[in-house]
Amino acid sequence: MRLSFLAAALIALSPAAQADEITVFAAASLKDALDAIAADWQKNHDDTVVVSYAGSSQLAKQIQQGAPADLFISASTDWMDAVQASGDIDPATRKDLLGNTLVLVGTGKPAEAPVTELPALLGDGKLAMALVDSVPAGQYGKAALTSLGLWDQVQGQVAQADNVRAALKLVATGEAPLGIVYGSDAVAEPGVGVIATFPADSHDKITYPGAVTRAADTPQAGAFLDSLSQAPAKSIFESQGFTVTQ
Repeated sequence: MRLSFLAAALIALSPAAQADEITVFAAASLKDALDAIAADWQKNHDDTVVVSYAGSSQLAKQIQQGAPADLFISASTDWMDAVQASGDIDPATRKDLLGNTLVLVGTGKPAEAPVTELPALLGDGKLAMALVDSVPAGQYGKAALTSLGLWDQVQGQVAQADNVRAALKLVATGEAPLGIVYGSDAVAEPGVGVIATFPADSHDKITYPGAVTRAADTPQAGAFLDSLSQAPAKSIFESQGFTVTQ
């Protein structure tokens, strides 16, 4: 028996038929928190949230080259500025979501020490950092070390990784005795501990802006972005070591 026109229309308008896939390009440091938030979203919506994590610079360049992202969440305002300048986000949707701290970490539960003792603590070992000329965590780290007069002493020992989570892994696996990552990364990795927190005035303020891309093909992208400023998501972000700015 053929379905009636009305029945067919009802099926077409059913939640399953209207479900969207929301593609999010997000800074690697957001993985644990954003995975939890996306899982919560999917429990209450028919949409699927797919998150691609990498360094903000890599993601920004992919968006500029036409990668099909609906949302971009960067770990720095500079890379969001870049995709806004190239016309690849909707500036009306842009908002600052989060803040973070910059920390020196070691394996296990290392003893706390002043950041200025980094060269002595490092000895002949490697210092894990995200790419210092392009990835936000690496850029913040280099700026902080330079501000404190330490960069020239340690730059020859820096082991650069594609993103901050890759730098974190170098420390957690013992390939580098020390690393510079975000405070939220130290929360996410039980295999490392914080030795010191870099002074806030030693580097630019760490800000995570988010925006809907020009290429977004689902209206739910904006709704998901808005949810990141609401109570359930805020609680998850704070539990993961972020500060919430919205």
